[in-house]
Amino acid sequence: MKVILLGFVAALTVGAAPVDWTKTVSRGANGAYVLGNPKAKVRLVEYMSYSCNHCAQFVGDASAPLKGNYVAKGKVAVEFRNAVRDRYDFAAALLARCGGRTRFVAQNEALFAAQETLMSQAQAFEASTPMPDNAPINAVLKGIAAGSGMTALMAARGVNAATANACLSNKAEQDVVLGMAKEAWEIRKLKGTPSFLINGRDTGPATWGDIEPKLRVAVAAK
Repeated sequence: MKVILLGFVAALTVGAAPVDWTKTVSRGANGAYVLGNPKAKVRLVEYMSYSCNHCAQFVGDASAPLKGNYVAKGKVAVEFRNAVRDRYDFAAALLARCGGRTRFVAQNEALFAAQETLMSQAQAFEASTPMPDNAPINAVLKGIAAGSGMTALMAARGVNAATANACLSNKAEQDVVLGMAKEAWEIRKLKGTPSFLINGRDTGPATWGDIEPKLRVAVAAK
């Protein structure tokens, strides 16, 4: 009986579908979202800015192969940390996080995909509607989000303007994003974005072409 039972369990195990870890997003103690197996042996930390064109290029180049070849199989987890550089970037970071972990990855990619248009509209808006540095931060963020087209982008993705504005005004989330930015610029002293850590080792600013071979080596070493 024991032999039969073991055979049955083995058959179930063989027939089980592999886990697709791209469906798993968690939130770290620092507030950063993590895509993939939280226990993956390789952790890629990405420091990003939504007003950084090199960051948008990285997302465009890396998203599919990174998820398909590394994250999906549970080999690599990707942690997204904000390295905020300006008011536009701050607004985008808060909107990417609007709705929590289940929405973050898709919203992050959508904001980067539309970066060129959004940034152009943001610059035109700020030129025509200047906002003083001492203006209330919530009003500034809402103005930039609406004027750049980010609010409309979010609405097209199922997040209405009232919800988007609530996310922009969320003090707890503002503090989380600013905390990550402080760690990036003041403590780690990044030289630029996008910058990366692979299992804690700083690669500095890099492209997908730089990062992918290092990921392969890190995965193979584990």
